[in-house]
Amino acid sequence: MWFIYLLSWVAMAMQICLITLSLAAGLYYVAELVEEYTVMAAKIIKVFLIFTTVVYIGLILFEEFPLKVTLTGLFSNIIYSLLLRNFPFIELTEPVFLIGCVMVVVNHYLAFQYFASVWYPFGEVLSYFTICLWLVPFSFFVSLSANENVLPTLSEPQRQSGDSDDVVSNYFKKSRKRYGILSVFDYLQEKVFPTRNKTF
Repeated sequence: MWFIYLLSWVAMAMQICLITLSLAAGLYYVAELVEEYTVMAAKIIKVFLIFTTVVYIGLILFEEFPLKVTLTGLFSNIIYSLLLRNFPFIELTEPVFLIGCVMVVVNHYLAFQYFASVWYPFGEVLSYFTICLWLVPFSFFVSLSANENVLPTLSEPQRQSGDSDDVVSNYFKKSRKRYGILSVFDYLQEKVFPTRNKTF
């Protein structure tokens, strides 16, 4: 009896490792797609914003969700829509981005507070968190590194007034530090999974 119990724990650990690796590979693939197709990614994020806004309105009309939770979510969607103005150029120190990060925390706090006081089945709680709290912020998180591979333009927000008018020179003078999920994967690839040099 104890051997099969021990075996179940070993199998569970293996399953967690495989799920984690699959999730990491999927996230890396999605981040690469976002870098490749930034215009399409912006359209998809806009559809996600409209969808979550409709869901919040549906929660107000058809459910007994408190107005504080739903109105905070709608305000968050307004903040997220402001991030789409310069997409894929998202500055981590931009006030709109910082307010969006604060709103993610506030939304989670209000949701945990509400679901701790009112019982819902786990599937319904998970659906609320997935659609209303994670879908749009996670889309922006995956697309943080997309602005590194976009061709330079005159509307790029990083240009300074003292620089020359040569857009291409300006673009390549900037530091090439990567942000977002791809930088995390690159760091893990360098530190955790070092590559071997092939000798012929």
